[in-house]
Amino acid sequence: MAVSSQTNTNTTCYHCGENCTDNDITLSDKVFCCTGCKTVYEILNQYDLCEYYDLNSKPGISQRVAVRSDKFAFLDDEKIAQQLYLFRDDTQTHVSFYIPQIHCSSCLWLLENLHRLEKGVQRVTVNFSKKEVLIIYSHTGTSLRRVAEILTAIGYEPYISLQDLQRKKPAVNRQLVYQLGVAGFCFGNIMLLSFPDYFASAGGLDETFNRLFRYMNLVLALPVLLYSAQAFYKSAWSGLKHGFLNIDVPIVLAIFVTFIRSFAEVINGQPGYFDSMTGIVFFMLIGRVLQDKTYQGLSFDRDYTAYFPIAVSVIKEDKEIPTTLPELKTGDTIRIHNNELVPADGIIVRGKALIDYSFVTGESAPVSKSIGEIIYAGGRQLDGNLEILTIKEVAQSYLTSLWNRDELRNKEEKQVSFVHLLSRYFTWAVLFIAAVTATYWWVHEPARIWPAVTAILIIACPCALLLASSFTNGHILRILSRHRFYLRNAQAIENMANATHIVFDKTGTLTGKTGSSVIYYGDVLTPGQEVMIATLAAQSTHPLSRAIVQYCGDPVSRHIHDFQHFTGKGVCGWVDGFFIRLGNAAFTGAHRKNEQEGSIVYVSINEKLCGLFTIRNSYRSGLRQLMQQLQSVYPLSVLSGDNNHTITQLGQLMGNNATLLFEQQPADKLAYIISLQKKGKKVMMIGDGLNDAGALKQSDIGISLTEDSNNFTPASDGILHADQLPLLFSFIRLCKANKRIILISFILSLLYNITGLYFAVQGILSPLVAAILMPASSISIILITFSCSEWQGKRLYSKALQQMTDKSHIPD
Repeated sequence: MAVSSQTNTNTTCYHCGENCTDNDITLSDKVFCCTGCKTVYEILNQYDLCEYYDLNSKPGISQRVAVRSDKFAFLDDEKIAQQLYLFRDDTQTHVSFYIPQIHCSSCLWLLENLHRLEKGVQRVTVNFSKKEVLIIYSHTGTSLRRVAEILTAIGYEPYISLQDLQRKKPAVNRQLVYQLGVAGFCFGNIMLLSFPDYFASAGGLDETFNRLFRYMNLVLALPVLLYSAQAFYKSAWSGLKHGFLNIDVPIVLAIFVTFIRSFAEVINGQPGYFDSMTGIVFFMLIGRVLQDKTYQGLSFDRDYTAYFPIAVSVIKEDKEIPTTLPELKTGDTIRIHNNELVPADGIIVRGKALIDYSFVTGESAPVSKSIGEIIYAGGRQLDGNLEILTIKEVAQSYLTSLWNRDELRNKEEKQVSFVHLLSRYFTWAVLFIAAVTATYWWVHEPARIWPAVTAILIIACPCALLLASSFTNGHILRILSRHRFYLRNAQAIENMANATHIVFDKTGTLTGKTGSSVIYYGDVLTPGQEVMIATLAAQSTHPLSRAIVQYCGDPVSRHIHDFQHFTGKGVCGWVDGFFIRLGNAAFTGAHRKNEQEGSIVYVSINEKLCGLFTIRNSYRSGLRQLMQQLQSVYPLSVLSGDNNHTITQLGQLMGNNATLLFEQQPADKLAYIISLQKKGKKVMMIGDGLNDAGALKQSDIGISLTEDSNNFTPASDGILHADQLPLLFSFIRLCKANKRIILISFILSLLYNITGLYFAVQGILSPLVAAILMPASSISIILITFSCSEWQGKRLYSKALQQMTDKSHIPD
């Protein structure tokens, strides 16, 4: 018989909102899930900071997992600390910490009142979007270690990685904004000074003033030509050096031709087209600034240093000495504490290892290792403290080799935007029209060649296409970010729309990192027996034991003796006079018959087999509907580091035509992506861990799934919050709509170009006509791209609401 998980009536923790199964942890009629949450409340209450709880309901972070008291001891080393300082003088120090726990206005308020908890702190500024805090403190009143510890004590432990020591802090490049400002100032003033020429037929000003204003326009046009337009010159030159005619080449040609024509006309007493030239640069810079204003708080390019701690504990003369990873040498003995990452390949010399390699290999089951065996960097120790003798330095470990593959470092960017290809044909068409016009006037009236040809190059500038591309891409990027999907750049939008094959990682991508489905088969367990089983299982840190505790309910205080842990087999011990075994079939005396899919844990009481627990990872909510949508359009593949025990249900989820590959190492995943690309496929890869880093880099569009958009994401083209995975199909449709919007805008701009060409080929294009057509074209393009992309975004939002309402939980 199968028994489903029982239902308990729980009280939520006053601090963090998690369920409390032990209501004995109370203070002032308030219930807490653990002593850690209670301690944080006591600290806030002591310093009169309980307004924290008034701003948001249960805003705190769970403190169930205690932090080592000496975890930040390495910050006492001035050589390490000074690499984290942003600024330091005789009185104060500035330091910036990344704090992933920031999530609401209560966090913001508490962190900005940190000075009330620690007197040495002078000011705290929080960057909510980047989840960073800038802390200014007096180093005579406190220390960097103390600041880190006080943040940890209130639930906001700073995340400090090796990358923080090695990162280069580039100066903020504001040049594009300055160029836009100069172009806007000059364009506005040139338009104002050109009004007398626009209305010269109505009388206008005295010719002396007209001549003065025209020379003033010439002077104002020079900063735009020489400074503001530099971004287009660089791009055009870069394309020409590589033999590619990108969209900036005809734009630069139009800028120079317009300036030369206008300069000649001003010298000859005519008004010129400086307003059109500066308008072109101004509007295109607006689009470029909006498109380039990408989410700088996200790191799309990461290396192994982002995943490693800043320092480890090296054992010297029976003492733990904090040592930075770059200083770790082969032959050093290091202590790996519970739940810490193994930073270098090494041999176990003391303790037992239970290593979670899911981040490296994708295999979700922890691996047991004993003294004398090798463990590799990137694994996470799950079972107490461990000492290893390093056999390779950090930079030479297996983990770092995943980033240092030659085929990835030498990978060339082959994607070319359809906008550049379209502009190439457009440019040749314009040059053809100019050549035909020149030939015609050479025969009939040679004096009109110069005004006609230059007018064609001015009016037929593909700036509208660039505007449409820049504004649409920028707005689509912002719409996607509202739904916690962050793309690296505009090219990623196009690559996503062009994908023809989608590849998923399984562990951590299709299945959640936390949560499992537990079903018990066998004799009905009494509440007392469940408590005893939970009490025994709680003595082990194995993930399967934790799942059983979650199923049976938190243990209560029971007498346990003769507890034993047998690596790879199970645990046993006496609980209230009953001898209980939890483990595999051989350990509990069971026969392997009709086992269910998933991990199996048998239970026996007093050497009598009672039943078994099946423990399976849970698929993320809403996946079934997503896969049904994708199956109708794309071939699908799943690459898993796990074994194939879930092949039946995974096949039902992904469809009959999906390719399912198991026991895939990182090199296997990379090779599979390459094989698809050799067949002409445009591959979209969705993964989450380091084991997917190579495949994500190699794919045409790599998307990293994450529970936290600022942390633990491999190098990728996009970062997608895990909760938003069911909306992937809607995101793809929005990226496809992006191309349609640009094409619609381009067709509209052609109508303006045809109107202008009517005057240009005749050599009668006046400054007034150009001044009307150019801004009208630009403004209408901006309005159309904004309204169309916003409409598509609202469709996505309504679809998101519907899917969030309809999605159901799918067990593995």
